[in-house]
Amino acid sequence: MSEIPYKIYLEENEMPKEWYNVRGDMKKKPAPLLNPGTLKPVTKEELSAVFCEELVAQELDDTTRFFEIPAEIREFYKMYRPSPLVRAYCLEKKLGTPAHIYYKFEGNNTSGSHKLNSAIAQAYYAKKQGLKGVTTETGAGQWGTALSMACSYFDLDCQVYMVKVSYEQKPFRREVMRTYGAKVTPSPSMDTEVGRKINAEFPGTTGSLGCAISEAVEAAVSQDGYRYVLGSVLSQVLLHQSVIGLETKAALDKYGIKADMIIGCAGGGSNLGGLISPFAGEILRGENNYEIIAVEPASCPSLTRGVYAYDFCDTGKVCPLAKMYTLGSGFIPSANHAGGLRYHGMSSIVSELYDQGLIKARSVEQTAVFEAAEMFARVEGILPAPESSHAIRVAIDEALKCKETGEAKNIVFGLTGTGYFDLVAYQKYNDKEMSDYIPTDEDLKKSIDLIPKVEA
Repeated sequence: MSEIPYKIYLEENEMPKEWYNVRGDMKKKPAPLLNPGTLKPVTKEELSAVFCEELVAQELDDTTRFFEIPAEIREFYKMYRPSPLVRAYCLEKKLGTPAHIYYKFEGNNTSGSHKLNSAIAQAYYAKKQGLKGVTTETGAGQWGTALSMACSYFDLDCQVYMVKVSYEQKPFRREVMRTYGAKVTPSPSMDTEVGRKINAEFPGTTGSLGCAISEAVEAAVSQDGYRYVLGSVLSQVLLHQSVIGLETKAALDKYGIKADMIIGCAGGGSNLGGLISPFAGEILRGENNYEIIAVEPASCPSLTRGVYAYDFCDTGKVCPLAKMYTLGSGFIPSANHAGGLRYHGMSSIVSELYDQGLIKARSVEQTAVFEAAEMFARVEGILPAPESSHAIRVAIDEALKCKETGEAKNIVFGLTGTGYFDLVAYQKYNDKEMSDYIPTDEDLKKSIDLIPKVEA
């Protein structure tokens, strides 16, 4: 047995006191957000009509490397942070690999995922601004669950527009949100103008994150004392999630371990961006080198099959445009897609790092994902979220390559959360009712062709 423990814990006083902004180390910065009306870079004043003022400042700052984490947020973090970095000894033994596999476990809180890291920060700034409440969207439900918990803590009203197919498939996730006091509405709904428009244009649609975002933004701007908050994609969110990567790096350094490979699931980019930020920073500064892999679902392949262009962040086209790898704001994933990771685009930060060749991307089919999830659950004792299991799939694949070559690589992946609210999907997999859907080039062309033609 190695001297490295199963679980590497940091002490409470070793928890990060600052968030790391990887943009501060990027020579070529992500392109600015654009006003959808003028197609000019959005101003602080324009964004402040939708987002909290302090979050706007964080969003627009691409030079400051570190932001102090307010004491109130660090006190809340102490309830579940620092989170453990776990050596997957049992998985290594099962695979017969010489590779050393580590996972950063973010599911050890009531919301069940990494999303709480940003939810509590955004709720804090909303409360500090004196707002009545916030509106948001959620896909599989992790973000909505985390935000409802954070809003309950700060006594804020929370209104969640949940992608309709997830609302129907994940009733228990919905009920946790309601338990914390949130109002949960299936999206697209008939409660908003944009929801009614989407329902008229796509009768019977099962929804998408782009649809839910449009509704949540409309709800925010139409109510006094409310602002919209987002659980992924935006640079402010990746900033808050950098605690994941900072703790991971600190835990590895504590035992003199250098990661060879860092793997994260990729939907909008919050988990991946947070996990890889300090490692990508070392690459950018010329201090170290790592192989970083973003893993996305084959049914929603924005990095591997999308285009790098300015596109609307939402289906209703009311949000700013972002330059990102995108499938088009009108893209709606197949209803048989069981997990989250269903956003049509990718974080501008992740997109720019990918475009510069600093990270790689891979897409995987969902039956292979659930096969990996089942193996992991049986040997490591944690039922992983479907999203996290995309990273597990590729970590297993890479460990098996090490078995063939005899290389003892250090593989680190993000276990973003637990799958105890995703049992309908597990049931479909166990009952052999789960199928794989990969959109054809023609399917993708329909939405990609509608991406606005905007000069860089």
